[in-house]
Amino acid sequence: MRLLVVEDEEDLAEGLRVGLARNGYAVDVAAGATQAYDHLTVNEYDLMLLDVNLPDGDGFTLCRALRDGELDTPGDTDVRVLMLTARGGLDDRVRGLDGGADDYLVKPFHLAELLARIRALLRRDTNGSTATLTVGDIVLDAARHAVTLRGEPLTLAPKEFGVLEYLMTRPGHVVSSEELLEHVWDANADPFTQTVRVTVGTLRRKLGDGLIETVVGRGYRLLS
Repeated sequence: MRLLVVEDEEDLAEGLRVGLARNGYAVDVAAGATQAYDHLTVNEYDLMLLDVNLPDGDGFTLCRALRDGELDTPGDTDVRVLMLTARGGLDDRVRGLDGGADDYLVKPFHLAELLARIRALLRRDTNGSTATLTVGDIVLDAARHAVTLRGEPLTLAPKEFGVLEYLMTRPGHVVSSEELLEHVWDANADPFTQTVRVTVGTLRRKLGDGLIETVVGRGYRLLS
């Protein structure tokens, strides 16, 4: 899953980027509202972590512009918004949620709680009530970052895990290479490389039994 961190405090932004990347997320960082607008109109994100106090604007305005359709964002999925801010007063929380935020977390916070809230928001695509995805003999536990195949643990590299998780949220549906690149890799990924094909190839070999089908000219499909 691909996240956008909008945070002007450099150390915190880098800490979030590293912590989230270690948990399998593709992460882009914007230091202010202008950079965030640029990222949102070019890249497709699953979730945005949004600070309220920004050097060139505020998170409330950015969130409202996103919800009101003022930004020409790619894709057809609404970007979920988790506000991260030191402004923890009731009026601020109400303003943020009424302005379109999906959740509101007050600084300082623990990474474990942030990760749990992210998982809860991302589960909205799968209509799930837990952090576990099951497709056929594959069980993926997002909380523990673990996968089992027919009850046996399966060791996956971070990008393999990300690809499998994304495919498992859309079982039976064809997912294009471009869609995988948008959701599993960050802005530094080269769209002209074979990175998606190579990653899907290694994942397919680990899963075996033809569980991932290549649909020529369209993408990949996880079979249940």
